[in-house]
Amino acid sequence: MSDDSRADHLAWAKARALEYVDAGNVLQAMASLTSDLTKHDETHKLVTRHLFAETTRIAIGGDMEAARAFIDGLA
Repeated sequence: MSDDSRADHLAWAKARALEYVDAGNVLQAMASLTSDLTKHDETHKLVTRHLFAETTRIAIGGDMEAARAFIDGLA
């Protein structure tokens, strides 16, 4: 994946995370998103303490709509 553009990698990471949301697994969605973002030179910067705290909060709460909104809102 590291040869992909930032936009391509972000789209891939978001799509994978949303597959978990659609399956009702918010915890895995947030874990997948965080992990995938660290795998690209230009998206790993999105994984900050704030993002980690927010994904953890959403995952623990199990709120699928909050997860979807958060994932869709990444740019």
